[in-house]
Amino acid sequence: MGELARRLRSELDRYSPGGKLPSSRALVERFRVSPVTVSRALAQLAAEGLVVTRPGAGAFRAEAPGAAAGAVGDTSWQEVSLSADAAADVVPRSVDASGVLATLAAPGPGVIEFNGGYLHPSLQPERALSAALARAGRRPGAWERPPVDGLPELREWFARGIGGAVTAAEVLVTAGGQSALTTALRALAPPGAPVLVESPTYPGLLAIARAAGLRPVPVPVDTDGVRPDLLAAAFAATGARVFVCQPLFQNPTGAVLSPERRPEVLRIARAAGAFVVEDDFVRRLVHEGAGPLPRPLASDDRDGVVVHVCSLTKATSPSFRVSALAARGPVLERLRTIQVVDHFFVPRPLQEAALELVGAPAWPRHLRAVAGELRERREALAAALRLRLPELALPHVPAGGYHLWLRLPDGTDETALAAAALRAGVAVAPGRPYFAAEPPAAHLRVSFAALSGTGEIAEGVRRLRAACDEVGG
Repeated sequence: MGELARRLRSELDRYSPGGKLPSSRALVERFRVSPVTVSRALAQLAAEGLVVTRPGAGAFRAEAPGAAAGAVGDTSWQEVSLSADAAADVVPRSVDASGVLATLAAPGPGVIEFNGGYLHPSLQPERALSAALARAGRRPGAWERPPVDGLPELREWFARGIGGAVTAAEVLVTAGGQSALTTALRALAPPGAPVLVESPTYPGLLAIARAAGLRPVPVPVDTDGVRPDLLAAAFAATGARVFVCQPLFQNPTGAVLSPERRPEVLRIARAAGAFVVEDDFVRRLVHEGAGPLPRPLASDDRDGVVVHVCSLTKATSPSFRVSALAARGPVLERLRTIQVVDHFFVPRPLQEAALELVGAPAWPRHLRAVAGELRERREALAAALRLRLPELALPHVPAGGYHLWLRLPDGTDETALAAAALRAGVAVAPGRPYFAAEPPAAHLRVSFAALSGTGEIAEGVRRLRAACDEVGG
């Protein structure tokens, strides 16, 4: 579909504005593609504003931008309006999605996606998802309005996965982990407040916090997770009432919060009168042979300290955005209110499909298959890096998740290296967006989940070697 859209885009100058393009049948015969491919390519051009499709009439080249509306207006006033926060006694909001878009944007043709944040299509349960959607559509009431908190059966399923301290009544179904984190921060911290975050941490979290006018305060992480001594010091120094963490296979370091530190984190937060937002984002992407996983922090919390976030997205498809928020006590009502105001509810067909998926025999088979594939890819990437790029330090190889965190040699310009890698045909994620303050060193995050297999991993490392040689040379 992408190649056909590109070719049609390049030929649009042959037609005058309003001119009719060849029929779908003609395009099928000319390019030897399916009718579905033609339909999707035309839809892509329509979404870009290049063509207009009219049912029963065909596709037409769009009028030139601005032709009907006249001259472009003056939007310079917006610069003053959008910067008004700076003149007030609040933290200015900055909306920067660059760190998130690095994992969402599709790579160019031939580029190896070492910066991906989702499973490769070959690892996604496409057949199981399609079957679940088909069965969901036949359920009685599938297109009726769902309960705003989510379907009771789905809330119960999420509650069982979180642990004994949480009941279905304390679970809200949300539209993806990013949405759940946004709701949590809006509920727990007023604009201008500090929020403690792990350092390094997921760039999407920093984007959420800054867009809400919050002040992210970094707390360093080592291979055993966040350091409790520094967490206590950060609470005391800032007066923060929220700490966001990923205790299991942390992004980007892959660290797992140690058994000794788990109760310390909860104790420190409770003493500070603060909430811990637990982003349990990759529990279902554990690797084969990893052994038993620690339970979610929420399962050890009796006092309502933990607000738990978990999702089905990472283990399925980027388009399957079904997740959950869980909390105990009065904060649940605030979370529910913000969720309803922002989103109303998660579409019922999607919730019904989630129930069909996780209740099918194909679901555990899928998780076992992914566990084996991710282990194979992880080992291949780690071995290739150690062999071909020994100067890149790899301090920790996680037993779950989908990426490795590399420290670059002192003095390396990670931005220049990322640019050179892209010229060599491999996309990597520079480390700077993962830090709320000045980073202690240059890093790269390299993903192995978005690749087709070990062959592509080997080629990607070869290209990264060439990029390092270019920058170092």
